[in-house]
This record gives sequence, structure tokens and C-alpha cells, in this order.
Amino acid sequence: MLAASGVPSPLYRVYQEEFGFSSGVLTTIFGIYSFALLASLLVVGALSDHVGRRPVLVVAFLLEAVAMVLFLVSDGVGWLLAARIVQGLATGALTSTLGAGLLDLQNRERPLGAFINSASPGLGLSLGAVGAGLLVQFVPSPTDWVFAVLTAVFVLASLGTLFLLPETSPRLPGALASLRPQVHVPPAHRRPFVVALPVLVATWALGGLYASLGPSLLVDVFGVSNHLAGGLLIFALNGTGVLGSLALRGAAPGRALVVGALIFAGGVAGTVASLWTGSVAVLFVAAVVTGFGFGAAFLGAVATITRGVHPGHRAGLLASIFVVGYLAFSLPAIAAGIAVGSIGIERTAEIYGLAVIVLALCAAAQLVLRRPTTEPLPVPAEDAEVLAA
Repeated sequence: MLAASGVPSPLYRVYQEEFGFSSGVLTTIFGIYSFALLASLLVVGALSDHVGRRPVLVVAFLLEAVAMVLFLVSDGVGWLLAARIVQGLATGALTSTLGAGLLDLQNRERPLGAFINSASPGLGLSLGAVGAGLLVQFVPSPTDWVFAVLTAVFVLASLGTLFLLPETSPRLPGALASLRPQVHVPPAHRRPFVVALPVLVATWALGGLYASLGPSLLVDVFGVSNHLAGGLLIFALNGTGVLGSLALRGAAPGRALVVGALIFAGGVAGTVASLWTGSVAVLFVAAVVTGFGFGAAFLGAVATITRGVHPGHRAGLLASIFVVGYLAFSLPAIAAGIAVGSIGIERTAEIYGLAVIVLALCAAAQLVLRRPTTEPLPVPAEDAEVLAA
């Protein structure tokens, strides 16, 4: 699912050349996906806590298949907007439900739900971007290959979910009430949520810049027009996030957050330096360092926020995390796309980078000075055994 979300990134430049639209329109196409995803998270993000994981997954996978068909037949901006809206609606439902399912299914002796939830976005987005970049560079009619295959994948995923996946969630009353748009953070998790907020915004905002304008940055600033290079730049950021999550998986959540935020800030500083020096090598190295910090910091944030969460509130809490993430992923990127028309892509990227550095350092300073994550959270009795393990 996340690979399909990353597929359009290296294709934006292709669509821009084919349909003749501006950077502002490009980032609008990119951003409308996030808005649709947010709407889905807000409305159905907690639905699987009430009706079960499996029904939500089946419908959402079929909706993803519809989005792939829309991409397949698109011949203008309107079709691209429609495809991204449908994909966003499906991805929002899948993000919270799959994430909650991972927490449901994790081994009691080796709980890996937080790690997989934090590592899979970067890995999936990277695979999608690199795979699409390879096809654009080397295969005739790459969009036909990409979206036809993904249509079949999502149809099969819905069938596999329907017939093979066990139901993992208790059904709570209040399904209709849960459809009221809301961000639900249980009281015991509100302080950790606020503590993790700056680093969530910083990391996802930079991810949005890379996903929307990264390939254009390579062409316009560094003179690299190879489509595969655009996918590799996204992979350098998102793919190494998995390594950051792995490296800090055994650390305390607060420590992972601080270490990740500092590494992330250093990597973004390297990105700004690459713009000043014009070195594409420095850009890629900085993206790798930034991605490592992204993975570590996001792992720490997810583990901090979800520690001890009641099973009946897992999907809703994860939906709240991703609401913040995708707002940060979309709104700053859209603003950057608009700013490019006035001050140019290089100056826009420099200002953007400095802003996320400040956010990341503020998060690290807050954690170091206050150490709020060292305070124990109230733990539901049914989760005590898992947490002890």
C-alpha cells in the first residue's frame, strides 16, 4: 500500500512535461492526496476498533484498486486529481487499520508493532519511488506497467484479507459515533503526544518536500535529469529510515527520539550545505543521514505515544499520529510549491530546510530538559504482560 503511495513521486515530473502544468499545480496534485487521506483518517480512522479490522481492510484495498485504474486511464490533470483523491481515501483507512492490526498481532515476548509501524512507511515509499523511477527510465509505457500490476495486487490483497486474515480486534459499541470527524488521543497519552509533536512535524514536512519537489530539485538546481536519480533521492531519505528504526529499536523511546532528532537536524543541515555548494554527492549523503534520523525519531515518537494504549483505542490513536504526519507532509509542501514561482526552488528549499532544523532541535531540547517520557504511563491491566515482556 505504501509503495503505491510512493509510485507517483518520480512520475510527477513526467506528468508535468506531458500535461504542461506548473510547480504549484504539481504540489497541489501531491497535496490533495494528503487531504483526502486526512479526511479518511478523521472519519474512519477508528472504525476498525468497532466493526473489526478485516471489513475495513477489504473495502479499502478495493478502493486502492479503483485508484490504480484511474491512474491507468488518466489523460489530464483532472484524472490525476481524481486518482489521488481516491488513493488518499483508501490509504487513510488502511494506514490506521493495518497499524492497529500490527499491534494486535505482535508477539507478546517480542513486541514489534511500533517498530514495523515506524519503519514500513519509509521502506514502502522508497520501493515505490525507485521502482517507478526504473520503469520510467528503461521501460516503454511505464505508467501502464505500474498501475496495471498494482490494480491486480490490490484486488488480490482484498481477496487474501477476506479469506485468509484472522480478525484480531474486539468489537466495541459506537461504530456510527466513531464516524464523526475527530482526533482522539486518550487522556493518558496526550502529554507524550504533545512532546513528540515537533519532531513528527519536522520529519514528515521534509518527507513531503522530497516526495513532491525532490526530482525537480535535482533537475533545476543540480542539472541531473535522469528519472531514476529522482527515485533514488527519495530512497536515500526514506529507505535509510528503516536502518534508523532498526538501530534504535532497543533504546528507550525518549532516547530514540532525542538521538533521531539530532541526527535528522544534522542531515538537513547537510542538505542545505549541498544547495550552497552545488554538490549532488553531498545532497545524497545528507539524505541518507537525514533518513536515518527520521527513522529513529519516528520510531521513538510512535513508541512514546502508543505505550500502554488500550486495544480498543489503538486504531484511533494511530490515526491521530498520522493526521499530524500527513498535515505536515502536505501543507508545507504545497506552500513550497507556491513559493517556487516567486523565489525559486533553491531558495525555497533552503528556507524549508532551516525551518525543519529548528523544529527538530526544539523537540530534542524539550526532551533533554524536561525528560517527560521517563514518567510512567497508566497501563491497562490487559497490556501489562506485553509491556513487561
